[in-house]
Amino acid sequence: MTIKNHVGADLCVGPTVLGRTRGSAPTFKFSLMHKDPSCGARAGVVHTAHGTFETPVFMPVGTQGTVKSLAPDDLEEAGAQIILANAYHLYIRPGIDTIKLANGLHAFMGWQRPILTDSGGYQVFSLARLRGISEEGVRFHSHFDGREIFLTPETVIEAEEHLGSDIAMMFDECPPHDAARAHVEEAVHRTVRWAERAKRVHRRKEQLLFGIVQGGRFKDLRVQSLEETVKIGFDGYAIGGVSVGEPKPLMEEIVRAVAPLLPEEKPRYLMGVGTPLDLLWAVEAGIDMFDCVNPTRYGRNGCAFTHSGKVVVRNAEYARDQAPLDETCSCYTCRTFSRSYLRHLFNCEELLAYRLVTLHNVSFFISLVQSARRAIVNGEFVPFKNHFLSEYDESSR
Repeated sequence: MTIKNHVGADLCVGPTVLGRTRGSAPTFKFSLMHKDPSCGARAGVVHTAHGTFETPVFMPVGTQGTVKSLAPDDLEEAGAQIILANAYHLYIRPGIDTIKLANGLHAFMGWQRPILTDSGGYQVFSLARLRGISEEGVRFHSHFDGREIFLTPETVIEAEEHLGSDIAMMFDECPPHDAARAHVEEAVHRTVRWAERAKRVHRRKEQLLFGIVQGGRFKDLRVQSLEETVKIGFDGYAIGGVSVGEPKPLMEEIVRAVAPLLPEEKPRYLMGVGTPLDLLWAVEAGIDMFDCVNPTRYGRNGCAFTHSGKVVVRNAEYARDQAPLDETCSCYTCRTFSRSYLRHLFNCEELLAYRLVTLHNVSFFISLVQSARRAIVNGEFVPFKNHFLSEYDESSR
């Protein structure tokens, strides 16, 4: 069947609708629906305990149980099918026990569609000065209050099961992009051992568990990590350890090499990527799932993503501009407000400014990936990508 999203785009979802599967108990699987004949781009459906979502999909980042400045109804307005939260951050605040009292993260944050929880593996990289790694796990000093926290593959799975997320990520070691080969090789071996431990203790059958491929900039280590992780057997697979400071061409080279080797019958997730241009080449490479803080981070700083490029709406040149952020966008912000008004809000430091530009950015990313999906279904992804690239200026204005 075909339904419409918030901007009127056709969404082909077969026998299901966005949300719960009609007429039966939810099934937990990935259905590959279409493959573009000219490249690796693919369209599918992931079935979870809180409904289905279509791939490729962009997941807004709600690290601490909230997508910054947006309420759940804003996310629904934007067309979000699934969001991401972070078990490490929720472990620190408010604590897993507090969320258990609310009967899980969905009820706690008022979001009833699918949730993916990241494990804290990225924090192993980003909070390097506050942690120590051993074979058993990672000892953190909380970035919030300094207290000591010891996370293991087992305790992270336990936390994610209590959170009740639909997709749980295993705990992994994410090395810096410029780490020596010996360091990266050690991280690959440890991540595989942690994957075995995570799989062994995971008990929540309605929760999908994803493995993570590491290996840094070394293609042979990436292949080794992939093969050993796939042998363990997960519900989906992620490419981790990219977008951590390496040059963009190197990131693209690694992802294009690894993505086609991932199991075709399982969802493929590229962690922490990216920009609109990143999303398109990664979809072309065969990636199904994305998350990134760019829409919210840029939005809070007055920068909007549009089909012609980035617009820094707080700039003085927009003080009298009565056009919407993007003439082609049908989000609430673009339907209702001018660049002039948004610039005024930022100039006065009004909180509404952050919400409105963030809402537009999240809507833009989601709509872009939905349009890519529609192009895949129609066998026209490469012309769609090329047309977008011909109009998009990556420099800010």
